[in-house]
Amino acid sequence: MTTTSSGRETMPLAEVLREMDLAFVAAGDHSMTVEEAVKFLQHPHFVFLDVRTPQEKAHLAFPFALHIPLQELPDRLAELPEDKFFITFCFNGARAILAYAFLRTQGFDEVKALEGRLQELADAISPGKLRV
Repeated sequence: MTTTSSGRETMPLAEVLREMDLAFVAAGDHSMTVEEAVKFLQHPHFVFLDVRTPQEKAHLAFPFALHIPLQELPDRLAELPEDKFFITFCFNGARAILAYAFLRTQGFDEVKALEGRLQELADAISPGKLRV
């Protein structure tokens, strides 16, 4: 392990991948359902991290989320507050899992990827349906 200039201990990707065995995946330690996540929309310790492309965001924006496209995440890491819990999300979850793994390699311990499709999140927060 190495340490960043801000004091976070980084972890090699190989170590993060080793954590992600069948028991880890079955326990859901890497993810959070939409139903669980919407409870944290107004919580100051939680940051929803939208890793979709700018084009996807232009089509459907989530104003409560911090938007950093996955391909820009390595170069924009300094924009992430170090004392927050991140819930990563994208259109179908694949990039959210990659963002989860990357953030873990960078010393962020409080991270989960949103399970399910983006439409579920949009439905959960639509006017009159917000479940908090």
